[in-house]
Amino acid sequence: MLQLSGVEKRFGAQVLFRDLSWMIPAGARLGLVGPNGTGKTTLLRMLSGEEPPDDGVVHRPRNLSVGYLAQEVETVGEGPVLQAVLDGAGESRTLALRLRELEDRLEFLDPGDGEGAEATAEYGELLSRFEQIGGNAVENRAQQILAGLGVHNDLWDRDLPTLSGGWRMRVMLARLLMGNPDLLLLDEPTNHLDLPAIDWLEGFLESYPGSFVVVSHDRYFLNRMVGSIVELERGRLTVWPGNYDAYLESKELREEQLEKAAAGQAREIARTERFIERFRYKNTKSKQVQSRVKALEKMDRIRTASSEKKIHFGFPPAPRSGDIVVRSEAMDMAYGETVVFTGLDLLLKRGDRVALVGPNGAGKSTLLKLMAGRLEPASGLFELGHNVDLQYFAQHQLEALDPKRTVLQEMEALVSPGMVQKLRNILGSFLFHGEDVDKKVGVLSGGEKARLALARMLLRPVNLLLLDEPTNHLDLRSREVLEEALNQYEGTLVLISHDRYFINRVADKVADVGAGGVELFDGDYDTWIERRSEKAGKPLDGDSLSSAVPDRGTRDRKRAEAVERNQLHRLRKEIGKRLDPVEREIAEIEQRVRELEHQQANPEVYQNPAAASRVAREKGVAEDRLETLYPLWERLTDEMP
Repeated sequence: MLQLSGVEKRFGAQVLFRDLSWMIPAGARLGLVGPNGTGKTTLLRMLSGEEPPDDGVVHRPRNLSVGYLAQEVETVGEGPVLQAVLDGAGESRTLALRLRELEDRLEFLDPGDGEGAEATAEYGELLSRFEQIGGNAVENRAQQILAGLGVHNDLWDRDLPTLSGGWRMRVMLARLLMGNPDLLLLDEPTNHLDLPAIDWLEGFLESYPGSFVVVSHDRYFLNRMVGSIVELERGRLTVWPGNYDAYLESKELREEQLEKAAAGQAREIARTERFIERFRYKNTKSKQVQSRVKALEKMDRIRTASSEKKIHFGFPPAPRSGDIVVRSEAMDMAYGETVVFTGLDLLLKRGDRVALVGPNGAGKSTLLKLMAGRLEPASGLFELGHNVDLQYFAQHQLEALDPKRTVLQEMEALVSPGMVQKLRNILGSFLFHGEDVDKKVGVLSGGEKARLALARMLLRPVNLLLLDEPTNHLDLRSREVLEEALNQYEGTLVLISHDRYFINRVADKVADVGAGGVELFDGDYDTWIERRSEKAGKPLDGDSLSSAVPDRGTRDRKRAEAVERNQLHRLRKEIGKRLDPVEREIAEIEQRVRELEHQQANPEVYQNPAAASRVAREKGVAEDRLETLYPLWERLTDEMP
């Protein structure tokens, strides 16, 4: 359907990718993943035609319609929200406008004369096509899409430029879906959606007749929506069949193989370097030495995940708080005429790990701000418990950073003088090395700012963490590191996130915020969905529950993958039984050769002809044995899956 051939893209001296080829077939449902900065957005823009490649060709059929949703809306048109969405209806909208023009003309034309007959014939043809593609329902469909994405009817008559960035993104997504393009290119489509809107979008895409490529850090979304993961890393594309979890399993297995291959390669490099060093000055071995030198220069060194730079950190030990951490009784909270909470009773205890969920505007961020002391209730009791010391990561934390400060100065502003080395160590764990700490905050990317904001949270130990969308701007690897750190954190945790995978990993309670109150559920996000469905008396199905109950296809796939893993394990074990003794013998003989070389350098040996001859003979036998063992080791290593 759409194909890249030998594509190259550069930004100054930086080469994002070179000689990159990729074919997107009809019906594809692909998740595009990779670390921040690898070029995922650039790749989508090239596929959409908004950005040309520096080299290579993008093959796009003429009749292929492509819809692209950018991460951020730079410009929007004028006019009401509903009109903007209707304008995305493509052929339906074009036909509707033309039919209206013809209707106006036909009021003044005689159907019997030439011009009238021509207009009547065109009207009949266009009307037939309009009805065929469901044009009569176009406005109703636009309203359904807007409502599904959480854009309520009180916004439909608002001028689009007057909306906030988040609402404009929803409207632009609605407009895109309205057009039903053959290929959808979605760059972080869930970033500005709350959980109900994400659920609706997933349902829409499940029945979407076209293809789509989505860039997303929402692993739950990727698990449910895609049939293959396309990984962009170090300028290369790798296609992994299955959803995100299947990709992780396959990649982990591949990394194990790479680690083993890298270890084998390292041993081979060490042996080759020893050979070169040993025989560098022997004329009889000069050709072999030069051959090995050239082989080392040409060798494609194996890079593994463990060799890549990653953020790594852990929260400081949490001082002990009282048993009760947050308590409210009969609390009311309102913004002017807008009531957020009415008579709220809430109790959180030490060690609770709570995720606040609910639609936008329900009061999740307000509740977190009350806990952080940024807001006061209108009436009633709201208080923190004994010895509670908190750290608050606001949703707009990145905007609170001072763009004029350097990275290091932003850290120094929170601590006493004399802690520069400690600050540098903390920043280093978040990939700010060397001169990076002298960068101005204003030039940092969104991901770098998010890492800096997290680094600031490590400057003092606290026993209550309040996190409002902490994973925004973090790539998938960084999210996993944050999850690991939070799972080691011993204090109380309250968070807001629309990353359902993240909630499942770190929360053991869900607080359903809405209708002026808060209802606590024990368990993770999937458990909350299940209990909510049971409470509503609805059966668990694909529309109400994303993944709480695995379907037969998922079970069969996991069973097949388990069988394949077991077969690979048995094969590796069998080859390992033959390979291990060969490696041990090589190591023993190499050690003996080094001992004999040391003896040859001993005056007591080289000044004694008999002793020197004996050592030389033994060393020759050992080296001949190595020349036999090395090819055997190489063959067994190549057979290792």
